[in-house]
Amino acid sequence: MTVDVNELLSVILYLSLIILVIILIVLGIKLIKTLKKVDVVIDDVNNKMNKVDGVFNIIDKTTDFAASVSDKVVDAVSNFINVLFRRKKGKDNNE
Repeated sequence: MTVDVNELLSVILYLSLIILVIILIVLGIKLIKTLKKVDVVIDDVNNKMNKVDGVFNIIDKTTDFAASVSDKVVDAVSNFINVLFRRKKGKDNNE
């Protein structure tokens, strides 16, 4: 009843491979469950961002309008100042 060393090592190797495969299967299943949870969280964040996106669009349009109005006001004031200086230069040349 002597056990051959090669047979013993091969049995130990097969058992360790079976245990390794079982561990990998369990880890794979846990990884799939974790990825499903992460997918749910990402979907929730996307839904919330879509709701907030409307507010950001309103703020963006408002700032664009304010910038446009301020540009027109600055342009009008600078044109008025240019007209005043042209009149002064014209009066100085006539005298």
